Amino acid sequence: MPEPLKKGEVDSQTDPTIAKQFDTTTPKHEQIEEFYKTVDGLKVGLLSTNRPGIGPVARSMAIAQRKGPDFYFLANKHSQKFKDLDNDKTVQITFQNSSSQDWASVTGEATLASHDTPKVKDLYSPTMKAWFGDLGDGVHNGTADDPRMAVIEVTSKFIVYWKSTVGTLGFLKEVGVGALKGEVAQTGITRHLEEADIKHAREG
Repeated sequence: MPEPLKKGEVDSQTDPTIAKQFDTTTPKHEQIEEFYKTVDGLKVGLLSTNRPGIGPVARSMAIAQRKGPDFYFLANKHSQKFKDLDNDKTVQITFQNSSSQDWASVTGEATLASHDTPKVKDLYSPTMKAWFGDLGDGVHNGTADDPRMAVIEVTSKFIVYWKSTVGTLGFLKEVGVGALKGEVAQTGITRHLEEADIKHAREG
């Protein structure tokens, strides 16, 4: 149910939606496992890079592989995002489930590998050819051996995600009652995974 806004939350300049929905009780290993379930069910996220003179630029990309808390993408090295990454390796991956409204945000650092790394063959699937095309020269053919193939590995440094704890009707009730009574709706839980938590998950 919605919770009253407290004077202390205003005085301390606290965002009550974050404070009241922040998960302080679930063990970190369970939070990690639920994060995995959230992103594994979505398959596609927005990968944001930083472009000089512009700022963050995002594009939708399929996750080629998740390895623990880290992510791999297979991409065309001729794309602008590689120029962005040459300048700044910091990236963000965001996910959202349009049905439940669950979302996740991953901040990390990108590492790039060219087509001759064995990882390309590990990640490659024949459908990738549809995004690369075949020039007909026996080289630029959209296969795993195409020199345009490149791997982006994102090593996660900070993760925040939110999980809904109510259904559609429950969400409407929380918002309606909260607005009517001047209280703060309780529709889900927010979790933060810091670098130490992520390192532990990677090594676990």
